[in-house]
Amino acid sequence: MPTPATAGARAVLDTIAEVAAAVIAETSGSRGAGSGGAEFSSSGSEAGPDGAGNGSAENADLGESGSDSESGWRIGIGAAGVIDPVTGTVVSATDSLPGWAGTDLVSEISARTGLPVRAVNDVHAHALGEAAVGASRGARSSLLVAAGTGIGGGFITDGHLLTGRNSAAGHIGHVPSAAAAGLDCPCGGGGHVEAIASGPAILNTYRRLACGSVESNTEPAEPAAQGQSDNSASATAFRAPTSTPNSRSDRDGAAPVPTNTRELAAAASAGDELALRAFDIGARALGSALGGIVNVLSPEVVVIGGGLAEMDEAWWAPLREAFTAELIPAASGTPLVKAELGQDAALIGAAGLWNDEPGQKH
Repeated sequence: MPTPATAGARAVLDTIAEVAAAVIAETSGSRGAGSGGAEFSSSGSEAGPDGAGNGSAENADLGESGSDSESGWRIGIGAAGVIDPVTGTVVSATDSLPGWAGTDLVSEISARTGLPVRAVNDVHAHALGEAAVGASRGARSSLLVAAGTGIGGGFITDGHLLTGRNSAAGHIGHVPSAAAAGLDCPCGGGGHVEAIASGPAILNTYRRLACGSVESNTEPAEPAAQGQSDNSASATAFRAPTSTPNSRSDRDGAAPVPTNTRELAAAASAGDELALRAFDIGARALGSALGGIVNVLSPEVVVIGGGLAEMDEAWWAPLREAFTAELIPAASGTPLVKAELGQDAALIGAAGLWNDEPGQKH
């Protein structure tokens, strides 16, 4: 499926309408378009040449009910960016999604399909899905963390999403982190945990390590006194690299340097020391940040999803260690678990948007 980053907003909107048509056609047979059939209009325009990819940008799900539309079909969308839950408009988006901010998801998809539509941020949809039938089902409060291309989050309490002012709650990646000091964040700021703990950031750390431009002691620190925080285990100093290696042969005559996070994960699994250090640095920074957030919000469970959650213990072990070390005594024992539903979580959460009134604040 196209994303705003790879194909442009118009192509994404057209594809959502096409998917809706296909689902309804398969489920309902050959009903006419006026009663929920499968012939929806598209914009008829080509997408512009948008920028580089940023992972999955939207998820859409269809629900069927006897209310809100003559046909009974309704659409829920989980999309990248800050989404106004009342209007369904993308209020803001990162620079990696040019042209996405300002997109009126609800009006555009309703116009193409003739169906009622609701929209929410994709990570928020993921959180709703995991809370409904996934890793945090049954918990009165939960924190979902999506760790991959970026670091996002969603806080659920009593089955409802905490949206906050301007629906911007959950930007976990933009919590300050000592380990990210001196590093630029994709948001335009600096020193945020996403700048050291996201997949691309971990790859950048690896490259700096390969160039000798990272000075870091990633050995576990001595436990801090009870009630005190000790971030020394994740303290990292950076200096600009003088060069970027094209292959690991620049160091030891081994195979080419990983060019993406997937290759870096494979290198870590094969025992590459610099790859292991890079994941360790990022995982500890994220774990420490999450521990601090848990100290503030006190959720019953923290659920980790996204691409990094598929890593092995090279990432999970330092994440858990740093997370546990940061917790105050009252928060000790808070579970840190892997998400269960994968990409289905956002689809389930998007469908669940119809369980609340749009824009309902919590």
